[in-house]
Amino acid sequence: QYARLCSEAGAAPQQAVLRRLREGGGARARLDLAAQSLSPQTCGALGRLLAGAAPWAALALGDCGLSEEGVKLLLHGLCSNTTVKSLDLKGNNLRTVGAEALGKLLRQNKSIRSLTLEWNSLGMWEEGFSLFCQGLGANNFLQRLDLRNNQINHQGAAELAVALTQNASLQELDLRWNNIGLLGGRALLNCLHRNKTLKRLELAGNNIPGDILKAIEQALDHNQDCETILSEAQNQVNILSKEVLSLKDEKNKQFLDFMDTVDKQKEEKVKSERISAARVGQLQEVLDEQHSIMNSLKAKLQMTEAALALSEQKVHNLGELLNNMKQEQTSVAQCHFRELQQQKQESSDREAKLLHDLSAASEKNLLLRNQVDELERKCKVQQDQLFQLKQDLANTTAELKLRAVQAEERLEMEKRRFKQSLEDMESLRVKEVDRMAQHIEASERSMQDRIQRLEAIRISLEGELSQVKAAALAERGQAEEELIKARSQARLEEQQRLEHLEEKLQLMTESRDEAQKCCLKQKEMVAEAQARAKQLSLQADGLKRRLEELQQDLNSKEEEKVTEVNKVKVELQEQIGHLEAERIAQDSLREKVAALERQLKALSSNHREALLDKEGEISLLLEKLRMKEAEISRVREEEAQRASFLQNAIMAYVQGPPLGTHGSRK
Repeated sequence: QYARLCSEAGAAPQQAVLRRLREGGGARARLDLAAQSLSPQTCGALGRLLAGAAPWAALALGDCGLSEEGVKLLLHGLCSNTTVKSLDLKGNNLRTVGAEALGKLLRQNKSIRSLTLEWNSLGMWEEGFSLFCQGLGANNFLQRLDLRNNQINHQGAAELAVALTQNASLQELDLRWNNIGLLGGRALLNCLHRNKTLKRLELAGNNIPGDILKAIEQALDHNQDCETILSEAQNQVNILSKEVLSLKDEKNKQFLDFMDTVDKQKEEKVKSERISAARVGQLQEVLDEQHSIMNSLKAKLQMTEAALALSEQKVHNLGELLNNMKQEQTSVAQCHFRELQQQKQESSDREAKLLHDLSAASEKNLLLRNQVDELERKCKVQQDQLFQLKQDLANTTAELKLRAVQAEERLEMEKRRFKQSLEDMESLRVKEVDRMAQHIEASERSMQDRIQRLEAIRISLEGELSQVKAAALAERGQAEEELIKARSQARLEEQQRLEHLEEKLQLMTESRDEAQKCCLKQKEMVAEAQARAKQLSLQADGLKRRLEELQQDLNSKEEEKVTEVNKVKVELQEQIGHLEAERIAQDSLREKVAALERQLKALSSNHREALLDKEGEISLLLEKLRMKEAEISRVREEEAQRASFLQNAIMAYVQGPPLGTHGSRK
């Protein structure tokens, strides 16, 4: 890629650089091009190669003799680099353009952590070094900077001090073998009061007084101590926060688990309550059904008893009527017998006439027989109706028995399938209730219809009886005369009729006895049904007691839940108290840290005052030294003048005429 970039720039690639590039390949490697003379074209190609994510973590370009243009191109490519962590540019005689490019690099690059600029000339030009210091102030990623032997004077040191007040990442700074002097040392000392991140500062060979160096060392030690204290405090705070978070998580988990258990228990309680309520409702509905069935059965029994009473009353009325008829017939027979005895003589005279009357009476007797036959048919119809009523009663009792058996079987089935088919039982109950209601209504309607029919028959029979009585009363007068004539035939017919009526009475009495027996049986069945109802009521009472026991169990479970909730609340309060105590301890630690910071500030103020006093003393000593130097220079000048005078005198003496010539001249 380097060769391709060089060919694109129209320059030949350097073989040494190619060899080093091949040797230094691989991620997290170091590209060492030290002591290689790099041309501007090579620097441009390397700058384009290093732009972005280059595969080198360290770059060594020391003693490469880089030109201003080459440095600018190389550092321009490094501005967008994201992988180079260490950059070495020592011994390249970097000046104004190099300082500006380095300032731009420090402003834009976010990956370089170590920068070595030893044996350059960055401090010779103030403008370029000020731009470099501005870039350093804007950088918050550089941790180590080497500026040894860069001819930095006190003004450059002041610019560097301003940059250090703005920088918050630099930890090591090497300024050895420069020309910082007293003023530069003071500026660096003043900047250390604001900069708390610088831990190491090398200032040997800069003509800085020892007290300032000691003050700088103390400030650095103070920074290191503050950093260690802050790091320890931060570590403790992190540990405590982690513990608090873990405790909170554990408590939240425990609380959530407890709430889940409480919710589950509540759901189980609600389910059990629903099940018990459904059971109670179903049992109550079954009891209501049984009560309704018993009430309907009681109503039916009352209706049947009323119908039986009515039938018995009708039979009794018919018996009374028959007795009255017998009495009347006996009285009439006696009267007829007396009249016949009295009229034996007259009957012989009227036999011829009576024969004709007998034919008419026989016809009337035939009519009466027809009427009696009709009455007998009506009695048979009533007997049939009574038999039907008996059959209906038997059917109803059988149905009641079947229903009772079905109800018992249904109860057993409901008990067995109670937990499985609540909804089915509900629908079956509704259907059964509707069917029973419909059946009861139909049976009631049929019984009412039967009662109405029997009432109508009774009314018709009563009307017919009244008509028969009226006809009998009307015909009695005629029959008296006719029966006097036809006493023999009437007696025979009456005897036959009486025998027939006696047979009917015997049949009616037998039917009445049977009806009474049926009533007794029905009463026994009612007693059995009442006993079953009592048993069902006892079962219902047992179920109610079971429900009360279940309710007591639920109440006890609720009390246990409340006690467990209170225990958990007490535990949570205790843990909250422990957390509060830990928080109070953290607050006390923070107060201690604040007190230590206040002590450090007081110590720093005391150090500043002592430094100011020392600086005053130093200024006085410097003035004294200047005075001494002035005196020494004045003494030296006097000695030099004396030496020059002596030299002149000696030279004059040496260059003067000899003694003989001088004497001859005299």
